Amino acid sequence: MARIGKNILENLTTGMYSDSKITYREYIQNACDQIDKAISLGILMPDQAEVTITIDTDNRNISIEDNATGVEKDLFESQLGDIANSDKKPGKDKGFRGIGRLCGLAYCETLVFTTSFRTESVKSVMKFDARKMRQMIASTHKYTVDNIWSEIVSIYYEKEDTDAHYFRVDMEGINEENTDLLDSRKVREYLCFVAPVPYTNKFTLRNQIYKHAERVGYKIDEYRIRVNGAELFKEYSKNLYEGSGSSKKIYDTIFELEFKDFFGEDGQLIAWMWYGLCRFEKAIPKSPNPMYGLRLRQGNIQIGDNAVVADLFKEDRGNSYYVGEIFAVDRRLIPNSQRNYFNENGTRIDFEDQLRRFFYDKLHKLYHDASIIRNDYRRLEKFDSAVATLTEKQAHGFIDEAEKRSLKDAVIAAEKEKEKAEKRLEKSETSSETIGERTSTQKVQDRIKQKYESKKIPAKTERAKNKVRKSGNKEGEKTNYFTDNLSKLDKKQRKLVSRIMTIVKEVAPENIAAKIQSEIEREFK
Repeated sequence: MARIGKNILENLTTGMYSDSKITYREYIQNACDQIDKAISLGILMPDQAEVTITIDTDNRNISIEDNATGVEKDLFESQLGDIANSDKKPGKDKGFRGIGRLCGLAYCETLVFTTSFRTESVKSVMKFDARKMRQMIASTHKYTVDNIWSEIVSIYYEKEDTDAHYFRVDMEGINEENTDLLDSRKVREYLCFVAPVPYTNKFTLRNQIYKHAERVGYKIDEYRIRVNGAELFKEYSKNLYEGSGSSKKIYDTIFELEFKDFFGEDGQLIAWMWYGLCRFEKAIPKSPNPMYGLRLRQGNIQIGDNAVVADLFKEDRGNSYYVGEIFAVDRRLIPNSQRNYFNENGTRIDFEDQLRRFFYDKLHKLYHDASIIRNDYRRLEKFDSAVATLTEKQAHGFIDEAEKRSLKDAVIAAEKEKEKAEKRLEKSETSSETIGERTSTQKVQDRIKQKYESKKIPAKTERAKNKVRKSGNKEGEKTNYFTDNLSKLDKKQRKLVSRIMTIVKEVAPENIAAKIQSEIEREFK
């Protein structure tokens, strides 16, 4: 007869997860399954269901409780005592292997399950001595799972109100090395994207997501989950930020969402996704934008992290240009035991192939096209700036003939680049993949154009530009020097100042040279 050694418990607890906060996800997904069951049985109305997380930092205790079905007294020991022998259904229930309930054993001194089933006047309690379990696993003695189980588990029953129905997990005495579990801010930041909660109402584009889900016949599972009384929401935002603290600012904005559906050969929906359109100015900085990346979800619970599909892009950085979610629908997409990806099968391979093609053909091209468009508008800006500088110098006076030639050459070169950019922008503007609709690239181009128009130098009219062009073609025209206006100096002194400013212009940065010139004018004009 086979003997199951103690190391299986280590694999299912301490060695199972790389991040201790995953413990919250495991207990939440179990609670949500029971809430679904309670609603289907009429025990709860959807608006009554909730999962309550209480973090007691002072006493180093954590409680996770749902008000769902609870577990019947007669089934309590067999259901909670079985390891990896759950009666849940893969592809239907959020948890199904029956091992997630043990994850808390790795992070506390005592793990307690307490539950009551409605109509029963009893609550059932199962207590685990987690500290002793870890000591037995670490010892050199060859314990079996049964040996350890009999030493660390105690079960007892107490009176309870017959109307009570709940299941509570208590993790008592959180380990010193797992203090992050007691940081309510970090826990909320983690769960607001991992847990199956509603979108924050600050994310005004959320209605587009709900409407598309309805169109494809998909129900987004959402639950009321509270951490120390504060309800959790998916903290998506239209604004993209850069910087931190007082220097934090908006650098781009998601102005619209687009959607993509993925179907199998049988015509059934495998998955669908939404992603945000913006100007794609750069890869989204991670620190001030925790929502960045395309997140993979099943049952509205996150699979893996926000880079789980990054390697399906043509280049890894492609994932960091986007904000969005991919909802796995096909029940044959089964999460692995660590819930960081799906088990390998034909459906997963088809799913990956379709994502990869879409990422290559659409998403990669979109942010690359946006980069080309931005650079073309920068060429237009460069021309406007060159014209503005030359016009100002013509009115104010050049330092010397060399400066005049240099500025005119800059205008001519910028104009050539501008003409090429205008042709590309016009081509992009007039091309259409879908008759009567603006393409994704055209929508992005509209937003980039708006930013360019808002920054455009208003004083530089076409008339001023034409005047600059014409003056650039005249030979032997009289040059206006800034020293002409230095009335306090005689001709010889002006000539000396002009020579000095020529040297300054050659050795000093442009802004310093301009400041020196300004001070000279203020002093001697």
